[in-house]
Amino acid sequence: QVQLVESGGGLVQAGGSLRLSCAASTRTFSSYDMGWFRQPPGKEREFVAVISWNGDSTYYADSVKGRFTISRDNAKNTVSLQMNSLKSEDTALYYCAANWVHGRFWSHVPALGSDEYDSWGQGTQVTVSS
Repeated sequence: QVQLVESGGGLVQAGGSLRLSCAASTRTFSSYDMGWFRQPPGKEREFVAVISWNGDSTYYADSVKGRFTISRDNAKNTVSLQMNSLKSEDTALYYCAANWVHGRFWSHVPALGSDEYDSWGQGTQVTVSS
């Protein structure tokens, strides 16, 4: 498992932007697909975005497509989520998660389900005021 620490959450007005970051404590960061999930108040945790181990593949939830961008820097062991045009429905606790894919780099598709992820951060709160 890997330790993950999110940062960058806060309060923003609708239409604004935030950038979330997640720092990973591991020597094998490039062996993990990295995902962002969120849990809105009173709701289940849901998938937001995922980026493959080498950054070549990204997938987004339909609700954030075109507004959010996931990226990673394997040299710095970080993954980021740039969130633009924020809406009140984006209010949630945002989690960074890691999925170990070593040995199947070229034979897998980045997972959208939370059950596939081995390690989770503690979350960072994003609140969008309307």
